[in-house]
Amino acid sequence: MKITVMSADEQIITLDVDPHESVENVKALLEVETSVSLQQQQLLFNGSEVRNSEKLSAIGVKDGDLLMMVSGAAASSGSTNDLSLNADGSAINPGAFQQHIRRDSNLMGQLFQSDPELAQAILGNDLNRLQDILRMRRNESKRQKEEELALLYADPFDVEAQKKIEAAIRQKGIDENWAAALEYNPEAFARVVMLYVDMEVNGVPLKAFVDSGAQSTIISKSCAERCGLLRLLDQRYKGIAHGVGQSEILGRIHVASIKIGDIFYPCSFLVLDSPNMEFLFGLDMLRKHQCIIDLKENVLRVGGGEVSVPFLQEKDIPSRFLDEEKYAKEASNSGGPVTSGSNIPSKGVQSSGGASGDKSKESDFEAKVAKLVELGFGRDAVIQALQLFNGNEEQAAGFLFGG
Repeated sequence: MKITVMSADEQIITLDVDPHESVENVKALLEVETSVSLQQQQLLFNGSEVRNSEKLSAIGVKDGDLLMMVSGAAASSGSTNDLSLNADGSAINPGAFQQHIRRDSNLMGQLFQSDPELAQAILGNDLNRLQDILRMRRNESKRQKEEELALLYADPFDVEAQKKIEAAIRQKGIDENWAAALEYNPEAFARVVMLYVDMEVNGVPLKAFVDSGAQSTIISKSCAERCGLLRLLDQRYKGIAHGVGQSEILGRIHVASIKIGDIFYPCSFLVLDSPNMEFLFGLDMLRKHQCIIDLKENVLRVGGGEVSVPFLQEKDIPSRFLDEEKYAKEASNSGGPVTSGSNIPSKGVQSSGGASGDKSKESDFEAKVAKLVELGFGRDAVIQALQLFNGNEEQAAGFLFGG
């Protein structure tokens, strides 16, 4: 199993040890890693010192647990006690404990992956909530140990006991699979950036969302007006797009020129009354122009390869398009019927909260910015991270710590 040891100087050491390894042997490994002699080391687990003769499994150390190591000099100081935990799992000095963890970017990054609720509490300003979560984690660990012990002595012919054993084995498999994913496939936990390319519609440059899951190419009313195409709107194709949500189909523009790279192509659009989506390049035009989504080279090939345009990087995608991705994703997952003979995925309609709602959102956003700036990140980087993750403070912080 793997355990993490944090030294008094905030050094993080990860060790791969046997559950039945003695504490003394663990200290010997730490002596090699930290150059602190075995005799000077003091190991703390859940706020209590562990003796050299004890086995890791006997004191309750499990895979992924955190131990603290202090040297003899540090152990005599009061700061060590400030970072220790009480018997109920709460911190002796929650403020010092919170600041100590905050300063360790590696540990914070691990917490955001393994326990985002605790990581969020450490970033927050409510020490009572932090203490409650620490106690909760202690109780969960204690309850899990009690359940494991009960299962060891359960009647093997008891149906309920068999069900619990089966559930424990299944959960262990899930936990091992999750741990393996963190180690070998960490990008699976990151946000996937949608595919955008630069295009021109009727001579107007814009960033097109390439979505092979959408049946038709869609343009919003405001975008069509900006491109000078609204005069060509055929309102005989009015209807309602149904799916996860619904949006009004204002009509159809039968043909207009789009420019991809240096070549012009004819394109038709359905016009939706949707403020959350600007331009979506759907499956109908992808098929018509024999497009290839080449993720190896990260390009969109058009006309069987006569034109190749790169997909945009995150920094080149406007932040307002993050909501557009969400609604386009809803559309792609939608298979509902559409009136007026059109068959496209729907776009959800997002209602506006008015001026008061906007002010509330701005205030909430600024509060998140201020909290992350306090951790030592630049304001511009914080804003970009929050926009990248649609205002999700946990994901933004994880991204900043990981960077």
